Amino acid sequence: MVTFIIGGARSGKSRFALELAASLPGKKAYLATAQAYDREMAERIAKHRAERSSNWTTFEEPLAIPALVEKTAQDYEVLLLDCLTLWLSNLLLAEKDLAAEVNSLLSAISAVSGSLFIVSNEVGQGIVPDNALARRFRDLSGQVNQAVAAAAQTAYLIAAGIPLKIK
Repeated sequence: MVTFIIGGARSGKSRFALELAASLPGKKAYLATAQAYDREMAERIAKHRAERSSNWTTFEEPLAIPALVEKTAQDYEVLLLDCLTLWLSNLLLAEKDLAAEVNSLLSAISAVSGSLFIVSNEVGQGIVPDNALARRFRDLSGQVNQAVAAAAQTAYLIAAGIPLKIK
């Protein structure tokens, strides 16, 4: 079963996803897409690591998420992908074929027999960005979020730490 969890920055979406996923039985894999390009991001990553119990095996992969989902789904019953938005950003910066990567991800998540929780940022509710790259990122994020939400059986919107089941 795929559960999609979306919300704004610092909304509590990762914590909520972790709580839901941790409540399930079975081996657990945390699929992290973040890269520590600076000290502040390294501190965020460390904080997320500290929030997870020793029951979690962490896989850090900024780009090859579809392959990682396929691989870990064979050995783990519970997967948590955090986060889709950073993965998209990584793909953009690496100049990957976004359509092919997203299609691969959709194929991979449809084949998961266990539980998969996917966390993403809602970036389309703010102001219109002032530059082309930021507008492209916002638009692509919205498209990817829609595709993943459509593929999910359950979806939550997190606002101010409060989950709202939307699907």
